[in-house]
Amino acid sequence: MRRAILAKTASLMLGSVLIVCSLTACERKKVVLDDVDIVNFQEPKAGDEVAVLTVRDMGDVTIRLFPDKSPTGVENFKKLIEAGYYDDLIFHRVIKDFVIQSGDPKGDGTGGDDCWGKGGFTQTVSPDLCHVTGAVAYATAKDRLNKSQFYIVTGGEVTEEHFDILADQYGKGFGESVKELYYKWGGQPVLDNDYEVFGQVIGGMDICLRIQNAETDENDKPKSQIAIEKAVIVPYEGGAQYLNWRGESPETESSGEEG
Repeated sequence: MRRAILAKTASLMLGSVLIVCSLTACERKKVVLDDVDIVNFQEPKAGDEVAVLTVRDMGDVTIRLFPDKSPTGVENFKKLIEAGYYDDLIFHRVIKDFVIQSGDPKGDGTGGDDCWGKGGFTQTVSPDLCHVTGAVAYATAKDRLNKSQFYIVTGGEVTEEHFDILADQYGKGFGESVKELYYKWGGQPVLDNDYEVFGQVIGGMDICLRIQNAETDENDKPKSQIAIEKAVIVPYEGGAQYLNWRGESPETESSGEEG
């Protein structure tokens, strides 16, 4: 069991765009998520801006944005949406119990740019956001710059053994309150501190879980196209619903106030 978990943790990649940290990278960039207020599951206030991705023939995925935790990342995502950049782009990489990825106009994981056309911008990784199920983050290449490609975490069960492996093999440590969030919601703690989380799915997570079950080819690309028909920024009007990796909606718990 331990070997299977380690193999999945260490080897799952999203090709040339999303690269799970190597042992040397994680050793260089350790993470200890302890005594922090994780805000992924704090509901936005009425009128706050949220992103809505309409997935063709499936429905809407609503994303809460965290401009105070990821200011440049949110600005980039909003401006790309407002420019129509994501309209008609496909989910080009889908890995069950891991992530679904979009935002590449080439559709093969090698394209994309930021909203300023500068070839990417430096990550801002907040300790208050983690890779629980439904987290939205930027995919990066070896240059570690954020551009237009993003992924949504579709989960996977997280156990104490996962955290033992992350501590032993990757130098990553997590406090008990963070662990409890992962036990409850599922996710991919192996990605924490290596990729910039800037949003959280607050509606339509069931659609994301459907997408992850698509039949894929040897490059994890869905054999039948799954596309974002339209992306818009709208004011939040209530009705947030959070789902875990099983598609369940356990009672949410506030983990602290935003700064």
